[in-house]
Amino acid sequence: MNNTAGITPEANRWFHRARQLQKEQLRQLAQQGTLASRISALVHMLQCERGASNLWLCSAGRLYAAECRAGSALVDEQLIAFREALEAVRECASGALCWRIASALWYLEQLLTLRHAVRGRAIIAEEATNQFSRIIRHLLNIVPQLNDSIDDPQIAGRMVALYSFMQGKELVGQERALGASGFARGQFSDELRQLLVDRIDGQQPCFDSFQALAEAPQTALFMTQCQASLEIEQLRRIACTRQPPADEGETALRWFCAQTQRLEQMRGLEERLIDDLLSVADNLLSGEAPPASWPEEEGDDGIARRLDKQLLPLVRQQAFELQQLSGQLASLKDTLEERKLIEKAKSVLMVHQGMQEEQAWQALRKMAMDKNQRMVEIARALLTVKALWPITPKE
Repeated sequence: MNNTAGITPEANRWFHRARQLQKEQLRQLAQQGTLASRISALVHMLQCERGASNLWLCSAGRLYAAECRAGSALVDEQLIAFREALEAVRECASGALCWRIASALWYLEQLLTLRHAVRGRAIIAEEATNQFSRIIRHLLNIVPQLNDSIDDPQIAGRMVALYSFMQGKELVGQERALGASGFARGQFSDELRQLLVDRIDGQQPCFDSFQALAEAPQTALFMTQCQASLEIEQLRRIACTRQPPADEGETALRWFCAQTQRLEQMRGLEERLIDDLLSVADNLLSGEAPPASWPEEEGDDGIARRLDKQLLPLVRQQAFELQQLSGQLASLKDTLEERKLIEKAKSVLMVHQGMQEEQAWQALRKMAMDKNQRMVEIARALLTVKALWPITPKE
């Protein structure tokens, strides 16, 4: 029933203007929701191709050759659907969204070169994993930007819940790839073990954010179907505390299959989140009548609505913080490499100049400040000089 009693014609006109603007937002959301769905499917297939490629490289071409080829074909199918979804949002996309799409497309252009390197085993597994993860990260970075034009708290909250879940799922995918690498080689280096631990720890804030914003049926599904299994937990303990057995890749396959089963369950929940988001948007789009009373007269419901509105910036802040976390994890490998270079340079000064550890560190720091360079650049230069001109240790 269209209850307009007591509402002046002027108020009614403004109501219809508000609905017109809201409908424009919701129609854009329908297009952007389709894009989010395409990103979800493409990322899932890239995660599969990354995992298969990792096992292929770490096993020296003995494992998962067919899965690599199948993974590439499935990614290519999803790429076509992704590009079609991009065309649908071209006219309504903001400048910031266009930047993120452009960035993702630029990295996707490098996928063919990466595949050639994988098939020719001309790239190490760690670097291949990093390149796949970089492509995925730029695709996922599109999703929170879809949220910027939405001012309905229900929709914004669901968008951030979806993004949080997608980020957590990607960290599970990276955990699968890193663990497979160590198990396939029968060895976890200190660096690889640290990267694995960071991916496991990084999942928790993502899933905490998801559970805080998702609906009860979705969080229940997550708790019952998407947790790490007992087998995964047992294999995690082996990976993080001791060296695995040399068993021709048997443990690697156990790890990979257990993590893949978990990721497939998560993919099912991810699809439900997207369907729920679009369903809520459809329901909002179908409403037409002005309210029977205005927020000032709605009592507790009006207070709840205003609180929802105040929570909207916090919801968006959560998305930003999760994106920052993803970037921090992506740069962790570079940080570890830099730390190792600095430690090596310190050792050179301690051996050849007779310095104590603290003196060596201070010397590197002073050289970096004097030359206005980073310590890692000074360390790299010092190690290069040492390699060219061996120095007799100081007596």
